[in-house]
Amino acid sequence: MGWLFGSAIRTTMVEPERALVGRDRYAYTVPETHVVLGTPLQGPWPQGTAVIHLALGCFWGAEKELWQLPGVVTTAAGYQGGFTPYPTYDEVCTGMTGHTETVLVAYDPAVLPHDELLRHFWEAHDPTQGFRQGNDVGTQYRSAVFTTTPEQAQAAHATRDVFAPRLARAGFGDITTEIRSADEAGPFYYAEPYHQQYLVKNPNGYCPVHSTGVTCD
Repeated sequence: MGWLFGSAIRTTMVEPERALVGRDRYAYTVPETHVVLGTPLQGPWPQGTAVIHLALGCFWGAEKELWQLPGVVTTAAGYQGGFTPYPTYDEVCTGMTGHTETVLVAYDPAVLPHDELLRHFWEAHDPTQGFRQGNDVGTQYRSAVFTTTPEQAQAAHATRDVFAPRLARAGFGDITTEIRSADEAGPFYYAEPYHQQYLVKNPNGYCPVHSTGVTCD
């Protein structure tokens, strides 16, 4: 396994033709149920449920931040935005898949409006760091919003445009967050079972949340 971790820190995006080949199915069994919320991890969810995919650094702390929001139906840790089908965590850590650690968020927009969810997203991490969050360095830690509806896309751009000047006034650089549709980003691949709701299973586990302290208000 040394070859995997020897190239774990990558600060340039892998070219598609050099990405790992992957596989045609999961190499593990995806859990059925969210261990905190008791809801289906892969659906079906109630009518009207919206789904968005958010990347804000290590997905352990990110998922915990998001499942606590009122109106969230379920969350799941996974990989998205790259080239390798059905990757494993070890493969993503090489930087040779192009995927970023992503949290699927299924939520009720009547309780948690798109812009409110995205406000939490912006405030919970530093979206100016490029291929890193704090001490976590690599393309797998880049900030991203992968939308599934035009309304989400509009809210993502609108909230970014509100947040950017506030960050600048606080001394931060330009926002580097990738915003594109989930169709363009490619499939969301669920991470291994031990990653799902990791911080409930490991209460003293690594919990990096890199908030800037800047708010959208």
